[in-house]
This record gives sequence, structure tokens and C-alpha cells, in this order.
Amino acid sequence: MNLKYHKTMTKEKWRSFPFYKQILMIANELNRAGNWIEKGDFVEVRYCYERAFELLYLTIATLSRKNKLRELVRFKETLAGLYIKKIPIIKENLSLLNVLVSLDKDSFSFLKVRAGYAK
Repeated sequence: MNLKYHKTMTKEKWRSFPFYKQILMIANELNRAGNWIEKGDFVEVRYCYERAFELLYLTIATLSRKNKLRELVRFKETLAGLYIKKIPIIKENLSLLNVLVSLDKDSFSFLKVRAGYAK
């Protein structure tokens, strides 16, 4: 797999990250995309989505829990829908980010704690 944006990343290295961290790293790209949407720089938004695709493909290629495969492929299709839009909608980007993070309880819990929702 040739990576354009994550040239030093290998499948082995990516596999060493827990699933929730992989999800959070992909989510980070969607978060960045949201920031660029607000600024109106849609070229940067596309770069963020392309980086998210790379990480997503790595996750799919190294997935040890095959029960997540269907959800990740559906996520990829929805992300592709956002990618081809000339002007992505911030609300759709945020919804997609929330869906992604909710795919794993640990990533969801981590964000809740970081956002101060935990007790």
C-alpha cells in the first residue's frame, strides 16, 4: 500500500495502535476538515478527507475484529459522498465524525472524558 500523506506509516505500525486510537486519528482528520469548512478553504478540506481515507484503508487492511468491517466500509462510502461535494456541509461532517467515534466504545468514552462529560 503506497501512502501519500503518511509515508512513514506501515501496516505493522498501524496495527500496533489500539482500535480506538485508530478511530480517533481518523476522527482527528474529520475534525480538521470541519475547521477548514468553517474557514471556507475547501482544498484543505479535501486534503483532510484524503488523509482520513488513507488511515481508514489502513484500519480496514489491518482489522483484527471483522465485525467492524461492515461499519467501516459504510463509513468509507459516506465519507466519499462528502469528498465529492464541491462545498461540504459542516453539519454532515460533524455527523460523520460522531458516527465514526461511536463505532468503538473506547473512542467514544475517550472523547466524552476529554470533553468533560465524565463524572
